Amino acid sequence: MNIGIYIYDEAEVLDFSGPFEVFSTAKRLGAENWNVFLVAETLEPVKARGGFNVLPHYSFQNHPSIDLLVVVGGVHTREMHKENVLNWLVSVDREANTVASVCTGAFLLANAGLLKDLPVTTHWEDIPDLKRGFPELLVMDNQRWVTSGKYTTSGGISAGIDMSLYLVSRLHGQELAKSVAHQMEYKWQKCT
Repeated sequence: MNIGIYIYDEAEVLDFSGPFEVFSTAKRLGAENWNVFLVAETLEPVKARGGFNVLPHYSFQNHPSIDLLVVVGGVHTREMHKENVLNWLVSVDREANTVASVCTGAFLLANAGLLKDLPVTTHWEDIPDLKRGFPELLVMDNQRWVTSGKYTTSGGISAGIDMSLYLVSRLHGQELAKSVAHQMEYKWQKCT
């Protein structure tokens, strides 16, 4: 299974590094056939929040097929209006079995038209903007993550780790998810 995490300039570091750690640890502990990688528009270095420079593994033009797409948040306003980004999200969505977002990554998925009429969440600070910008969405407060069909959206930053552990449990089993959380010495905050 190919797990692609979409990154861009001013992406929140823990939004992509947290899920990357969860999925790559899952690969080490039992999901041997998982391939986890970072995708960006180009192969140029991405300057994430705080000046953290990251080299993507793939670009829009050369990545393998993606079974699970994770769209991260950060300073997203410029990103969500790029036609090539929106078109790429729609094209990957057609093939992917699971599409997820961390934090304000939900804005990108919503602007690409992928979350219409679905329950979603994002960082608590951005809930009012998501409601205002996309009134057709059922935006939920006080949720670590929300799932509807193949789409899962999470709250901000560390909530992406909880969501990723949930996705491990859904895609490979609860025991592996528990083992990953234990290996990471992370207290998994499950939704109730």
